[in-house]
Amino acid sequence: MENPFAESFKIKMVEPVYRSTREQRREWIKKARYNVFNLRSEQVYVDLLTDSGTTAMSQQQWAEMMLGDESYAGASSYYKLKQSIEDLFGFDYFLPVHQGRAAENVLFSVLVKEGDIVPGNAHFDTTKGHIEYRKATALDCTIQEAYNTSLIHPFKGNIDTDILQHVLEKYADDIPFIILTLTCNTTGGQPVSMQNMKDVRTLADRYSIPLVYDAARFAENAYFIKEREDGYKEKTIADIVTEMFSYADAVTMSSKKDGNVNIGGFIGFRNGDWYEKACTYNILFEGFLTYGGMSGRDMNALACGLREAIEYDSLETRIKQTEYLANRLLEKGIPVQQPTGGHAVYIDATRFLTRVPREEFIAQTLAIELYLEGGVRAVEIGTLLADRDPQSGENRYPEIEYLRLAIPRRVYTNNHMDVAAFALANIFDRKDKITSGYRIIKEAPIMRHFTVELEPVKAG
Repeated sequence: MENPFAESFKIKMVEPVYRSTREQRREWIKKARYNVFNLRSEQVYVDLLTDSGTTAMSQQQWAEMMLGDESYAGASSYYKLKQSIEDLFGFDYFLPVHQGRAAENVLFSVLVKEGDIVPGNAHFDTTKGHIEYRKATALDCTIQEAYNTSLIHPFKGNIDTDILQHVLEKYADDIPFIILTLTCNTTGGQPVSMQNMKDVRTLADRYSIPLVYDAARFAENAYFIKEREDGYKEKTIADIVTEMFSYADAVTMSSKKDGNVNIGGFIGFRNGDWYEKACTYNILFEGFLTYGGMSGRDMNALACGLREAIEYDSLETRIKQTEYLANRLLEKGIPVQQPTGGHAVYIDATRFLTRVPREEFIAQTLAIELYLEGGVRAVEIGTLLADRDPQSGENRYPEIEYLRLAIPRRVYTNNHMDVAAFALANIFDRKDKITSGYRIIKEAPIMRHFTVELEPVKAG
């Protein structure tokens, strides 16, 4: 008999959830205009919308909350967070912000201008949004293997360095930086190898172009390097993180992911000139330099949460729960991105709902079916998220329509994963009867998926 695996924590406090009926859910999703973001939290049984800001904090973090220094300037909490960032990532300069998109807004205000091209590995929604808002172009250079969901490749988050070199040769004068997202959310929470980081760094140096990391899930990426990449099995997560960030010139982080907190973020810099320029925007958009939109309580919790993020047992617990859900789905023949990524299970909705036209938002259709079936909220990573092309105004169709089931840290048990798996299996059994999806009745000009309003293409 195989040794049983248990979580690396005990549950000390619980939050009740409400088990609704299908009839209730049908009415609620209709009132939400078929946008799961518009559902109230109490209308959701198992919430896999996002792992961002949904973490259950540790007892040490709650203790640190009580020690928060709320001074407007020079708070001890700022210096506690500064020390954690220096120790883990090696950045001498940093600015606190209230979350990841704020970090992008401040840094890109310094670096990105109209006409620029920013290559990277499958930019996520806010990253692309901030680039395109400035009338620049986000250019995807991800390896092609990432778009074959059944292919087993250990590092589907990697940049294709041949493509990147071609881009650098052609557009070098218009590229303010290369961005590397760790792990790569848009390709299924897939990691980037250390070798790929080194290779990208080499190319960046050859063309004198800076390298920036989006480090929201840096610890998960380090875990996969330890488990999957030659030469790292015996290294600690801390040592791997130190090497990872030695190749970066700057970093943006939504600390609501691997920072293990409910709000917060930061920008780390090696370049003092970038830091000085960013200070102006941080004061303008976020707050004074030693709080930047965060309370002292939250900075204390983050300083502690970052150190907890690199604990191997905690990471193993997290990754194994994601694997558990993926394996339950694979047992039913449900197509998911393989191998399993870090923070979420990604279902290939195009291979799941084969009879729904792509212009009727396949992954969103599956998200609605999942909510109706089991009260489980997941999110579309597909055509709605891809937005429209800024020039043509036409929908952009990504290579894969994903339904993402993002798992909050230290929140759910595997029984909750079983609920999601059972609901999806029921839908999979009747998938051929689902032949139509939804049409847009109202949308924002950018990042529309958060507020879009939809209606069924066919009544009933």
